[in-house]
Amino acid sequence: MKNHLDYLFRPRSIAVIGASSTKGKIGRETIHNILLAEYNGKVFPVNPNASVIHSIKSYSTILDVPDAVDLAVIIIPKDQVREVAIQCGEKGVKGLLVISAGFSEIGSEGKKRELELLSVVHDYNMRMIGPNCFGLVNTDPKISLNATFGKIYPNRGRIGFITQSGAMGEAIMNHANELGIGFSLVASIGNKADISSNDVLDYFKDDPQTDIILMYLENFGNPRNFIKIAREVSRKKPIVAVKSGRTSLGAKAASSHTGALAGLEVGVDALIEQSGVMRVDTVEELFDVASALSRQPIPKGNRVCIVTNAGGPGILATDALINNGMEMPSLSATTVKKLKTFISAEASFSNPMDMVAGAGPKEFKLTLDTVKNDSRYDTIVPIFVPPVTVNQLEVAKKIHESLKNTDKTVLACFMGAGEKPAGVEYLEKHNIPVYIYPESLAKTLSIICRHHTWLKKPKGKIKNFKVNSEKVRKIVDEAYKNGDDAIISETAIEILNAYGIPAAGYRYAFNGKEAVKAANEIGYPVVMKVNTPKMLHKTEEGGVIVDLRTPEEVLKAGNDLEERVGKLRKGEKFSVILQQMVSGSIETVIGMTIDPQFGPLIMFGLGGIYVEIMKDVSFRIKPLTDTDAKEMIQSIKSYPLLTGFRGAPPVDIKTLEETLLKISQLVRDFDCFAEIDINPFIVSPNKEMCKAVDARFILKKQ
Repeated sequence: MKNHLDYLFRPRSIAVIGASSTKGKIGRETIHNILLAEYNGKVFPVNPNASVIHSIKSYSTILDVPDAVDLAVIIIPKDQVREVAIQCGEKGVKGLLVISAGFSEIGSEGKKRELELLSVVHDYNMRMIGPNCFGLVNTDPKISLNATFGKIYPNRGRIGFITQSGAMGEAIMNHANELGIGFSLVASIGNKADISSNDVLDYFKDDPQTDIILMYLENFGNPRNFIKIAREVSRKKPIVAVKSGRTSLGAKAASSHTGALAGLEVGVDALIEQSGVMRVDTVEELFDVASALSRQPIPKGNRVCIVTNAGGPGILATDALINNGMEMPSLSATTVKKLKTFISAEASFSNPMDMVAGAGPKEFKLTLDTVKNDSRYDTIVPIFVPPVTVNQLEVAKKIHESLKNTDKTVLACFMGAGEKPAGVEYLEKHNIPVYIYPESLAKTLSIICRHHTWLKKPKGKIKNFKVNSEKVRKIVDEAYKNGDDAIISETAIEILNAYGIPAAGYRYAFNGKEAVKAANEIGYPVVMKVNTPKMLHKTEEGGVIVDLRTPEEVLKAGNDLEERVGKLRKGEKFSVILQQMVSGSIETVIGMTIDPQFGPLIMFGLGGIYVEIMKDVSFRIKPLTDTDAKEMIQSIKSYPLLTGFRGAPPVDIKTLEETLLKISQLVRDFDCFAEIDINPFIVSPNKEMCKAVDARFILKKQ
């Protein structure tokens, strides 16, 4: 076997430990499914209380089986699993599929039981899916394996499916059967004690039977490993994932169900953006996207043409497409001229192209023949609302006849056509996906178009800048030695300087005379900030006074700040920091926060109301690539303000990108920071004026 997981997905022989002849028992349903699927290998039932199961000789233990066994399917009480796993190891079994439950999903006692089982798996160099899983499927005719206890054997197809929930896995397979969607491989991974969704995803990458990968996820396990694998897989095979736990209650339920911590949504969104995975919100959308990907090419762009026999649905579709980021260019003059030779003058020769209600098979065929040659479009969307006088199946046949050889993407919408009518079945049989509602079609199209955009992006590189990490180490060690919770003010600026991040200069002052001298040296106007670890949020706590233009204003500001700061720490003298006031530029915020599941998240946004009220920020999981840094900046809604809004010159975005990459490098080099906040980081058309004005580093507890 080329891959150790082949012993699970392509076994030459299977032992079903806990096989049964009693209807309703999982052991019976599992071996029944294996035999019913006509598995192309040897099957050995193992049950000490039966000599024959399903007309096959049964063995008391795995050790009694005379032949070699690649895969052992374990369906026995939880307290017996470890001992049976040892027997499997002694037998030389390569893979375990543990369907038995009662492990980490039930709490600490089960977690201990799971760790003991995992120790056995490692001791004997086996691999394990589960425990607490639904099973696995391989529809390759050379294998024909259905090692699940579900009610159906999936249709054969070219979609791989990974699920962290056995119940959802069974439900999705059942519904896929109803929709005529087939699978190549299916893996329910349960508690992921050994083999994770990342391992299976990596395995599906090289499977020649799999073109598309669907995932139902409750958590991401090792997020950075997921990004690494998914980035590579997504460039070969599209990945579509539905992730549960968006709300706090949903996350709590997902956690208790899988024994895993639920991450914050910003972490999930960052991971999805970085990995190229197409995220959907519902299982319905999962099928909508799967239907499109399995039947049609990914669009080359986001330009859409609608051809319809009903104005209302055409307008609804247009609204939905525009709201989902698609474009609806007008028909070219050449196309309109041709259409007017055979379409009623009452028609609307725009986009959507409304042929009016009387349009039938002939009109659809002629119109689509014309529109498909218009270079303005990447996707054609025929929308049909069946009037009494028009044969729906004939319309479907003409749509297929016209568009079967086009290189454009085709998604159809048949509204009010009833439950799986002949026309819909005909189109789907001929690889044109059909949607009941235009909103579903629009959402699907936007998702797969975004994937095309992602595929065009460069892979990105992790850059390493020349830095002074030793200086930062000394600063951090000194802060811990002093018992500080945070590194602020000038010391924080020193950290930025050590990593080549431009920062505004500063001067200290311990009295009014020193403050005036510093202001004169810096040049007016200046900003004065109180210098004490007591104030972490200086602006909010009144510890900052801006736009000081005279020595008198500087003196007054110093007195005001001394009154505001109140009692200082023992041995601490009152002092202030003065900096030149930078104006005529844009304030941004750069930072880092720790997500409980995903680890350090780098953050970027515009300052002021954009971050405080509008929450217009972007997050990415470290480490950042240069492509990640670009996307972080471009993805915020207020990005046009940086590129030159209303005639203003664009700011130096390259300096912004490099600053994000340097913060990422700092976080890679030092895991002692719980939070980083550079606020504001001033950006300007002038590179020399791009600099951090203030920063703070919150330290983790030692």
